[in-house]
Amino acid sequence: MATNVGAVVLCGGESRRMGRPKAGLPFGPETLLARVVRLVSTVARPVVVVAAADQEVRDLPDSVRVVRDSRSGRGPLQGLADGLSALPPGVEFAYVTAADAPFLEPAWVELLVDRIGGHDLALPNCDGRRHPLAALYRVAPALAAIRGLLDQDQLRVGRLAESLRTRTIDADELRGVDPELRTLRNLNTPDDYVRALEDAGFTGCDGAQNGS
Repeated sequence: MATNVGAVVLCGGESRRMGRPKAGLPFGPETLLARVVRLVSTVARPVVVVAAADQEVRDLPDSVRVVRDSRSGRGPLQGLADGLSALPPGVEFAYVTAADAPFLEPAWVELLVDRIGGHDLALPNCDGRRHPLAALYRVAPALAAIRGLLDQDQLRVGRLAESLRTRTIDADELRGVDPELRTLRNLNTPDDYVRALEDAGFTGCDGAQNGS
């Protein structure tokens, strides 16, 4: 594990299509958020979780810092600013993920760390689509760029690639560590959730059985 790499997990979204907060959904013996935190913490520490102001966050290790969106209604870019700001000064890079990525592959993070070089952003690009919420950021320049966008009320996370020295990582490279690109699999609807439980080896919406 690289000592200068932390992680930011965003869990403050409105979950409209799911119909209930995704972060607290059971996923086997843990919540969806706790699973993502556990996986990412094997390759990146410290971990900062960014939650909505009134969101219940539970069952996380004491080492995880939970911060709240400083301004509501400004989407993941605001959450990213709050999360990066909460990392200690010694953390040079941060892997950023949403809380609804239960198949996150830790080797994906390691690959981005290996590839970022002198760039400020290692950005997955699969089938023509960029994935800024499964990417690695150099904290200081990323935070400066994010604050600049927020000051202009430009709230699209995708705009960061235009402001930072960006290295694009294509699908072929990523499949070397994650053949099915499951790290990019997000759970947006109840059907997505049920299928993910089944694919992880859990049965029923409570995810009560053991799985992987």
